[in-house]
Amino acid sequence: MFRSLRVRNYRLYASGQLVSLTGTWMQRVAQDWLVLELTNSGTALGVVTALQFGPSLLFGLWGGVLADRLNKRRMLLVTQSALGVVALLLGLLDITGVVQYWHVLALATVLGVITALDTPVRQSFVVEMVGRDELTNAVGINSAIFNTGRILGPAVAGVMITAVGTGWAFVTNAASSVAVLVGLAMMRPAELFPSPPLARARGQLREGFRYVRARRDLVMTMVLIFVFGTFGLNFAITCALMAKQVFHRGASGYGLLSTALAVGAFCGAVLATRRTKRPSSLFLLGAAAAFSVGEIATGLMPDFAWTAVALVPTGLAMLSVTTAANANVQLGVAPTMRGRVMALYLVCFMGGTPFGAPIIGWLAGAAGPRWGLIGGGVVCLLSALGLAVVLARHRGMHAADVAELVTTRVRAAA
Repeated sequence: MFRSLRVRNYRLYASGQLVSLTGTWMQRVAQDWLVLELTNSGTALGVVTALQFGPSLLFGLWGGVLADRLNKRRMLLVTQSALGVVALLLGLLDITGVVQYWHVLALATVLGVITALDTPVRQSFVVEMVGRDELTNAVGINSAIFNTGRILGPAVAGVMITAVGTGWAFVTNAASSVAVLVGLAMMRPAELFPSPPLARARGQLREGFRYVRARRDLVMTMVLIFVFGTFGLNFAITCALMAKQVFHRGASGYGLLSTALAVGAFCGAVLATRRTKRPSSLFLLGAAAAFSVGEIATGLMPDFAWTAVALVPTGLAMLSVTTAANANVQLGVAPTMRGRVMALYLVCFMGGTPFGAPIIGWLAGAAGPRWGLIGGGVVCLLSALGLAVVLARHRGMHAADVAELVTTRVRAAA
C-alpha cells in the first residue's frame, strides 16, 4: 500500500509535505475565520476564495509550460519559499492588530499567483520522483498526506484560534514551509526520473490544448472536474457558514466539521493507494454520483452531529473522484506533455472557483447555508448524469446499461 515510500527522494518530499500541508490547512481555517470576524459575510468569504483561486485561470497554463521547460525541483524551492513569506506577512498584520479585509484580499491574490505556478510543477514532479510504475500509488499517498494535514490542520487551528487568535496560525504555516524546503534540498538529483526538457518554441501552449481536445477521455475528465471544482468543492465556505450561522458554533466547531470531511477523504486516499491501473471513466462517473448524493444529504442533516457524520462518507467519495481524475490524466498523457496537460487539468479544477465560490456564498446568504451544500450537490449530480449519457451514446449503449456498469465498477473498486 505504501510502496512508493521506499524511494528516498519521495520519502523526503512526503515528509516535508505532511508538515507543510498541516500548516496550509491551519491557514485556510484561520483565513476563513478571520474574514468572517471582519465581515460576517458569506459573499465576502466567497470573494476571498475567488481571488485566491482566480490566478489559476490566468497563470496556471503558463505554470504548466514552465514545468515542462525548467527544473521542477529548483522551481519548487522558489515557489515554496514565496508561499511561506506570504503566510508570515499575513500573520504579522493580524498579530499586530492592523489587519483589514483589503489586506486579506491582496494577500489572497498574491498567494493565488504563486500557487498557480507551484501546483502544476508539484503535480508533474511526482512521477519524476517515483517513476511511472509507482505513480498511481504515489498519487494515493499524496492524497493521504494532503488529508492527514486536512485532519490535523483544522483541529489544531480551532484550538489555536480559540487560545491565541488567528494570527499565530498564519505564522505557524510560514514556519511549516521550512520542512518541505529541507526535503527538497536533501534530495539526490541523480535518483530522479526527469522528463525530457521542452525546448522553448512558439505555440507550445496551443499544442497542449490541441492534445487534450483530440482525446475524448481527457475532455470528459476535465469537464467533470471543472463542474466539481466550481460548484461541489466549496466546503471552506459552506462548512464555515454552517458552523457559525446554522449551529452557532465557534472556530472549534468549524474545525470539527472540516476534520470530519478530512477523515473521510483520508480513508478515500488510503483506498486509492491500492489502485494499480489507470482509473476508468465509468469508475470516475460512479464516484462523482456518490459524492453528489453525499453532499446533498449533508445539507439536509438536522443537527451539528449528524452533519459531521455525513461529511465522512462525502469526504471519502470526494477523494475517490479527485484521485481517480488525477491518475486518469497523468497516466493518459505523454511525458513531454504532462506539465501542460496537468496545468490545464488544474485550471479546470481550481479555475472555476472564482465563479463558483461567490455564487455558492451568495446562495448560502440568500437561501441559507444548507442550500450552499444542496445546490452544489445537485449541479454535480446533473453533470455526472449528463456525462454518463454522452458516454453511453459514444459507446452505443443504453443509459441503463451504463448505470449498471458504473455501479459494478465502483463496487469492484471498493
